[in-house]
Amino acid sequence: MMFRLEKVKYKKILDIASLVIPGNKVTCVVGESGSGKTTLLRMLNKLISCDTGEIFFENMPLRDISSVELRRKIVMLSQTPAIFSGTVRDNLLIGLHFAEKPIVSDDLLLETLKMVHLMKPLDDEAEKLSGGEKQRLALGRVLLLNPDVFLLDEPSSALDEDTEHLIIDKMVAYAKKYNKTLIMVTHSKKIAQHFSDYIIEIKQGKVTSQKGA
Repeated sequence: MMFRLEKVKYKKILDIASLVIPGNKVTCVVGESGSGKTTLLRMLNKLISCDTGEIFFENMPLRDISSVELRRKIVMLSQTPAIFSGTVRDNLLIGLHFAEKPIVSDDLLLETLKMVHLMKPLDDEAEKLSGGEKQRLALGRVLLLNPDVFLLDEPSSALDEDTEHLIIDKMVAYAKKYNKTLIMVTHSKKIAQHFSDYIIEIKQGKVTSQKGA
């Protein structure tokens, strides 16, 4: 198992008696807006801490793992990701700078853009991209970090249905090829049923079902 939650409570947003999220699988978290899906992702990445209970990552309590060490293994992409001033290249590389990882070649950057279906020159200004293009650029930045675990919060919310399907398909194929753990919040039950190995449904802060797809 990758994550285990026991008696986890956070404000009045989440109340999870027990939850296991498997490693090296694609897990989709579904539920209505405001049900606590994003809060769950933020807790897994230690951006917020539970009020009571315990979260384990690879059988170690999350509180015993330093945030820096954890975020080398786990990378989260929020629904409205940060786009920095500068070029497409600058935005792809900035994650590697922050993570103190080696800078990669332009060839790899272009390959990554191809994977997220963003056919833009590396020298284009990032701030001039559309909402959907910015989302794909941020997804490319996350891919370059090559973490063990991807936490994606509605990674395709700004995309049309065809592009959404294309991008998620590529992400899932990548995760399976390189044995990654992909945990994705999605508004689309269709996406969840089509792509996931495991589906967690949250309603009003409680896990109402957890099952293999």
